Parts: sequence; structure tokens; C-alpha cells
Amino acid sequence: MKQINAEFIISAEKLSQCPDFPYPEFPLLGRSNVGKSSFINALANNKKLAKTSNTPGKTRLINFFNFSNTFMVADLPGYGYAKVSKEAQAKWQKYLEEYLLNRKQIKSLIQFIDARHEVQKNDYQMREWVEAYNLPVFTVVTKIDYVPRGKVQKVISDIKKVFSGEVLPFSAADRYYCEKTIEYLLNLCQ
Repeated sequence: MKQINAEFIISAEKLSQCPDFPYPEFPLLGRSNVGKSSFINALANNKKLAKTSNTPGKTRLINFFNFSNTFMVADLPGYGYAKVSKEAQAKWQKYLEEYLLNRKQIKSLIQFIDARHEVQKNDYQMREWVEAYNLPVFTVVTKIDYVPRGKVQKVISDIKKVFSGEVLPFSAADRYYCEKTIEYLLNLCQ
């Protein structure tokens, strides 16, 4: 497997604070606690790179990670959960929309779905928003290690029925599918 070194670069609240890097960028979209930070750590093979938490809603800024000067990953605040005021939520939404619609480096969005659950209403709403703006997106199905091996393909095909584009299984716990995911990202960078 290609060795990928990754490092945390900066946290930004809004587009004007984002780092000026020339590399293709992959923003991570998903509900709180879907496994976005664990995904980053598994790709980097570094459990301490992105902060993970059992408490939903911990990520409140856009956190940028540089992967071997080849691509960037932007960890976004999770949707669907926030113990913050309506004003704070509205501000996040405004800043995230500005970032997602205007950031030139974005190669593709990655939407995360938890393999243990049905696709949620807010997952559908997020995908509708992404598709309304015709943004490139693919899906990563996290926590696939919780699904019995014989049922993995059914979970994947069920998600393919509702979401267009590529659907990749992923497990941060045992790093299954890590290599395939890195290959997929590298191919998108071409």
C-alpha cells in the first residue's frame, strides 16, 4: 500500500480563513458521530491525528489535513446534531454553504453513511442540496465492521439504490477497504 503521511494544517471557520493549497480537496459530509474523524485517522494510519469523540457535535470548524502533498481532507461539522443556539447553527450553515459552493480546490464531496442504520432524513436532505448545486459527490459507508460479512453487499446495494455515484465500504476499526479508498481518492486527483 502506498504510504500516506498526513498532518493537520489549520482549522477555519469560514472560506476566507481556509488555507491556500493547490491540492485537490475532499470535504467530509455526515451526521455527527458517523466516523469522519476516524476515517481520517485510518487513512493516515494515525489514531491521534483527528480528534474523535463519543460526544456528538464536537467538530465546530473546518479542519484541514494534508495527505502527502497529494490531496487535502476537510473535516466539516456534522449535521443533524448540535447543542448550540439556532443563531450558531444558522452561522455554520451560511459559512459551510459559502465554503462548499466557492472553494475552487474541491474535487469531490464525500458523504458518510453509518452502515448500522438506514439512511436518515438529514442524509437525504444533504444529498438533495449537493445535487441541487450539481456538486461532485460519492458515498463512504462507515462502521462496516459492525455488519456481518455476508450482509455487506446488501448494505452497499441498498445505499446505491438511493444515492447515485460510487459507494465505498469502510472500517476505521480494522482499516478494511483503506487501500481501496486511498486508490479511489488518488485516481480522482489525476
